[in-house]
Amino acid sequence: MGFLAGLGSAAMLGGAFFFQYVVGLAPCELCIWQRWPHGIAFALGLIAWFVPTIWLMGLGAATMVASVGLGIYHTGVERAWWPGPDTCSGTGSIGSMSPEQLLDHILAAPVVRCTDVAWEMFGLSMASWNAITSLGLLAMWLIAMRRG
Repeated sequence: MGFLAGLGSAAMLGGAFFFQYVVGLAPCELCIWQRWPHGIAFALGLIAWFVPTIWLMGLGAATMVASVGLGIYHTGVERAWWPGPDTCSGTGSIGSMSPEQLLDHILAAPVVRCTDVAWEMFGLSMASWNAITSLGLLAMWLIAMRRG
């Protein structure tokens, strides 16, 4: 079951790369953050194929807890429920910056703001769908953990 959960995370990454490179939707900083737990979970799933230990399944579950949290956090930023990181939400204070610091800030700014919803289905953004799907993958890791 851990291997299947890992494959689920691989599918999530495949979808993210499809939207980025085929559809042309550039990811924001939080979108990139949400990919990391899936990459780690995929690697854990591959290892679990050969060494299905309970602690490995627990690590897989922990990655999905992080993914759910990031998905909910990003959804909240998109919906303006709470502020996002200054680096991608456009909410940073620039009044106290020198001209050089301001130029560095502008040049380092990501192309896509975390507050913008690039794609949605049934009123839910990709961040929301990531949180929902990650809950399902979390359940799979927990079932694998219970089976020991």
